Amino acid sequence: MVVVRDEEWLVRATEETADGLLIRVQGLGELVRDTEATFYTSLDDVHPLDPAQARVVPDVSSNYRTSRLWLESTIRKTAVPLADPSLTVSTRALADALSYQQSAVRKALDPANLRPRILLADAVGLGKTLEIGMILSELVRRGRGDRILIVTPRHVLEQMQHEMWSRFALPFVRLDSAGIQRVRQKLPATRNPFTYYRRVIISIDTLKSDRYVAHLSKQRWDAVVIDESHNLSNSATLNNRLARVLARQSDALILASATPHNGKKESFAELIRLLDPSAVRPDGELVPREVERLVIRRHRHSPEVAQVVGADWAERQKPQNILVPATPEENAIAHELDDVWLHPASGRTPYSGQNATLFPWTLAKAFLSSPAALQETVRARRRRLTTGPAADTERAALDRLEHLATAALAKPSAKYQRLLEHLKQIGISKASPHRAVIFAERISTLHWLQKQLIKDLGLPVAGVEIMHGGLPDDEQQRIVEAFKQSHTPVRVLVTGDVASEGVNLHAQCHELIHFDIPWSLIRIEQRNGRIDRYGQKHPPRITTLLLDPTSQGFSGDVRVLARLMEREHEAHTALGDVASLMGEYDVGKEEEEIRKVLAGQKDFDQVVKSVEDATAADDLAALFARLAGTAPADDGASHQSASVAPVIAPAAQYGTGLYPDEVTYLDEALRAAYIDPTGKVTNNGVEWRHHTGHGIAELTPPRDLVQRLEVLPQSYLADRKVTQSLKLATTPAKGAERLRAALTDENESSWPDAHYLAPLHPVLEWASDRALASLGRNEVFAVRGDVEAATVLLLGTLTNRRGQVVAASWLTVQFPDLDSPDFALVNPHESASAALSALGWTAARTNPGALAGTERLTALIAPAVSKARAQMGQVFAAAEADVAARVAEWSTRLDEWDEEAGTLLQYKDLKLRRISVEQERELVTAMNPDRQLVRPLLVVVPEGGVA
Repeated sequence: MVVVRDEEWLVRATEETADGLLIRVQGLGELVRDTEATFYTSLDDVHPLDPAQARVVPDVSSNYRTSRLWLESTIRKTAVPLADPSLTVSTRALADALSYQQSAVRKALDPANLRPRILLADAVGLGKTLEIGMILSELVRRGRGDRILIVTPRHVLEQMQHEMWSRFALPFVRLDSAGIQRVRQKLPATRNPFTYYRRVIISIDTLKSDRYVAHLSKQRWDAVVIDESHNLSNSATLNNRLARVLARQSDALILASATPHNGKKESFAELIRLLDPSAVRPDGELVPREVERLVIRRHRHSPEVAQVVGADWAERQKPQNILVPATPEENAIAHELDDVWLHPASGRTPYSGQNATLFPWTLAKAFLSSPAALQETVRARRRRLTTGPAADTERAALDRLEHLATAALAKPSAKYQRLLEHLKQIGISKASPHRAVIFAERISTLHWLQKQLIKDLGLPVAGVEIMHGGLPDDEQQRIVEAFKQSHTPVRVLVTGDVASEGVNLHAQCHELIHFDIPWSLIRIEQRNGRIDRYGQKHPPRITTLLLDPTSQGFSGDVRVLARLMEREHEAHTALGDVASLMGEYDVGKEEEEIRKVLAGQKDFDQVVKSVEDATAADDLAALFARLAGTAPADDGASHQSASVAPVIAPAAQYGTGLYPDEVTYLDEALRAAYIDPTGKVTNNGVEWRHHTGHGIAELTPPRDLVQRLEVLPQSYLADRKVTQSLKLATTPAKGAERLRAALTDENESSWPDAHYLAPLHPVLEWASDRALASLGRNEVFAVRGDVEAATVLLLGTLTNRRGQVVAASWLTVQFPDLDSPDFALVNPHESASAALSALGWTAARTNPGALAGTERLTALIAPAVSKARAQMGQVFAAAEADVAARVAEWSTRLDEWDEEAGTLLQYKDLKLRRISVEQERELVTAMNPDRQLVRPLLVVVPEGGVA
C-alpha cells in the first residue's frame, strides 16, 4: 500500500520504464475508492507505508467476517511466484482437464526460460486456443498478465474473445471494425488506444497499418499472442515487421500455428528469433536444443494425445471419394479445354498474354469447380483483352467456352446433382437438425450453390449461408456463430477457404464436402480440421466429389486429385501433418507442383512423397516428427517426453482456504458490503440471490462492476442483460451445461446466459478490491485463535526489477511475553493454508466481541517485521541464488552469440539481430531479484484475549 496525493492506494502492478518506476494502483480512501490510476515516481511523491508502523485494530464483525474477507482478498491479490511449477487456476477453468494441454502450459511457464515464450505448433484440432487461455490464466495469477494483446485473423476475432471469456473469465475488448468505430468515438484521434484498454483482441490486418505500429512501439505488454503465426516468417512483410515490434515490447510471447514452417530453415528461424534471438546462431543456423525448448508439437495420434482424447474426439471415417460421370454438356467443355487449351495439337494455346502455360490450368481449375466458375473466369479474362489478331483469336476461343458453359448451366450439373443426393442421404432438410459444410474455391461457385440448394432442398434463405473473404469481418463472425447454434435455421454452410483456418465448425456438424479439390495438401488438411477436432462427438466424414469427364486428359487429372485426397488421409493418420509430403510448405507452391503433375511434367510420387519418405526427407521434417513423438530422438538431443504429469495445485493455493469455493467467498463479500444480516438490500439497489441447489447465482451489478464488463461485446451485454442482472454458474457442471445450452437453446446469442464463476472472474476481483478497503491506512486486524501466545502472521515476497514475485514466504512470529517483544519464536510455513492452520483459523470462529488492549499488540508489529526480515533473508537466499544462476547462464549464452557474431560482419541483417540480442540482455538483467518486502497480515491472540 502507498500514499500518493494524500490518498491510500493498493499497488496492483509496477514496471521499470524510461521515465522511472510506474505503478498501477487501486484507490482505497473514500475519495478514490474503486478508482484505478497510474503514477510515475519521477512525477509524484509515492510513499510506501512502513509495515513496521502498522497499527493494530480489533475486528468487531460477526464471526470475524471482515478480517476473513480482507485476508482472503489479500492472498488472492498476491501473485504466485514465477518459479512455482503448479497449475493454479488453468485447471479450474471451463475446459476438459487434458494432460497434453497441461504439459504445454508447464513448458511455457518453465522458469528455466526466464520469460514465457513458446510456439504452440500442435496439429489442427488439438485445442491451441484452450492452451492459449490456460497459459494466459496462469500468467495473470503470477502477476504477469495485466496487459495482454491477442492478434488473430479477423474471422476468428469473436471466437477467440468468446473462448477467453466463457471458459477462462478473461474479458477482452474486441477491436473489429465495429469495435474500432466505438474507440474512435471515445478517444481523440491522437490518443493511443492501447493505453486505454488493458486486454485487446485485434486482427493482424488491422494492426499492421503504420498508425497502429506507431502506437504499439510505445506500448509495453505483459503478454502477446499471435495466432496463425506462420504468416510472420517472411522478414520482408508487414506482418513480420509487426511481430518484431511486438516481440520487443512484450515479456511473454505465444505464437500459434498448425503449419509453423515452410520447409525453409531461414523462414522458420525468423519465427524462433521472435521467441529468443539467441536460439538461432548469428549465421542463421538453428540450435536444435533451443528449438525443442521453445516449440511444442503433437497431433491426433501422438501417444500423449491419443491416450486421453477418447470419445471426445471421434475417429475420422474413411474418406469418400465419389466419381461423378460428367453430363454431355460438361463433357463438351472438357474436350474443348483438353483439345484447345491444355493439350492443343499445334502445341500453342489461344492465350495471348504472358505465362501461356498457366492460364489454361486456371480455366481447368475453374471448370472442375463449376460451370458457373468457368463462365465467370472466361468473362473476367475477356474484359482484360485488348485488340489485335492474337487477342481476337483468344476472344473467339473464349466465346466458344462461354457458350459451352452457358449450355452446361442450363442443364442439371452432374456434380451438383450428386451433391444434392448426398445431402438428402445424410438428412439435410428444414425439419432435420443435421448440418453440412461445403467447401469450394470460387466465389461464383459459392453463390451458384447457395441459390440452387435453397430451391432444391426447400430451405429458407437463411438455411444456406455463404461465407468468403470479401465479406466484412463482423458478417463473417455472425455466420460462424449462427452455424454453431442448433436453433438457427442454417443447415448448410457454403464457404471458401477463408473458413479453412482457425474456425471451429464441429459443434453441430460432422459432415464436410469438398465440392472441388484444392490442389494443395495443406489446404485439404486445413479444411478437414474444421470438423475433425477435439470435441467432435460423431465420427467426422469427409466426402469429395470428383467430376469424371470422358476426355482422356481430364480423366487422368481426376485420378491425380483422388490420389491427393488418399495421401492426405494417410498422412493425417500416421503423422498428423501433411506438409512434409510435398516439402513445399506453401499452398501456392503446392498448387504449382500439382499443376506440373497434371500437365505430365512430373510424376505424382515424385511430387507427393509417401509417409515413410517424408519423415526422412530433411532436417526440419525430422525435427518436427521427433517433437510429435513419431520419430526417435537423435543421440544426444533433448526431446519432449511423451507424457508429462502436471503439478496441479489445490484450490487453496489460489486463495487461503478460508472459503470452500468461489461463490461462498463472493456471497460473504457481497453481504459484508451491501446486505444486512436480515438479507435486505442496504446500498445502491444491489440484489444478490444464490440458488444453492441449482448452481446459479444472480447479481445486480453496481456501476463500478459494470465498468469492468463494458469491454465485452455490446450485443452480448444487451442480449443477456448482463448489466441489469449478472447470472453466474457456480459449478463447472452448471457452467458447461449453460455453455452447451447457448448452442442448442432457441436464443439469439451463442454466449452463455449464466457465466461460469472461474477463479479469475472480474466479479471476484471486484469483490476483493471492496474487501481490501475495509481497513484504514496501515492497519492490521487483531482476532482470536488457537494459539498459546500473541502471534503475528506475515507475508514476505522477493521481487525482481519488474516488480514480479520471485519467491514468497509465509511466517508466524509468536511472542510468549508481551512485555519482552525482543524474545520471539519465528516459524516459516509452506503456504498460506498451512500458516492459517497453525493459527487455528481454517474454520469459521465465533467472535465474542472486540479485543481490549490492542495498543500493546501494536507494539509487537515492529519487532515482528524485523524478525521476519531476518528470517526471509535466509529463506530467500536460495531463491536469489537460483535466479542469479539462471540469469548468468542466459547472459553467457548471449555473450557467446555476440562473440560469434563479431566474426560474421558480412551478414547484412546482422546489425538488426544484434540489436534484438541487446534488448534481450536488458530484459534478462531485469529478472534479477531486486527487493524484499514484508507485510503483517493478522495478529492472533489466545481465546482469553491479551494477558
